[in-house]
Amino acid sequence: MPYPKGHKMKVRSKIVESAAQAFRTNGIRDISVPFIMKGAGLTHGGFYAHFDNKEQLVAEACRYAISDTIALLQEAADQEKQNPKIHAVIDYYLSPYHRDRTEMGCILPALSSEISRSSEEVRQVFTHELERMIAFISDLAEIDAAKGSALLSTMVGSLVLARSVNDPELSSSLLSAGKQHAKELVMT
Repeated sequence: MPYPKGHKMKVRSKIVESAAQAFRTNGIRDISVPFIMKGAGLTHGGFYAHFDNKEQLVAEACRYAISDTIALLQEAADQEKQNPKIHAVIDYYLSPYHRDRTEMGCILPALSSEISRSSEEVRQVFTHELERMIAFISDLAEIDAAKGSALLSTMVGSLVLARSVNDPELSSSLLSAGKQHAKELVMT
């Protein structure tokens, strides 16, 4: 009996979701195809019916993760009633909640260092997705792309450092300082 229409796309989506979550949490290099497939509730034998190789999956996971992050940030912005919407995005991005949930967080701080050593195909997709994120931030803040790049860099760098330390007070301080500086960038 054949699978229903759209079954293959649903399965592929589950694999991409599983990969994005795994890569966000553990990086690319340390995650195996069998681990990703198990996270999707599948056996690893079916992987090649959907992807040519792991690099193709990494590229798709980057696309998915940035779309997911933009949707979360847009939701935070849409809930803001009084302050500039970009402030809600900065507050969400540099929150303990986002810091502590790497599995659903932004892929930029999670994978940037690994992506620099990835294939040209993956770097090209990552570059495009980074540009899309900069455009989202710039449009929401009503600033040019150069300032949007600086704002996103501040946010990503603050999050990377806050996640890297084992001192909770220092981590919270890094998030607070990042928020303050990011908001100042928007106001100048």
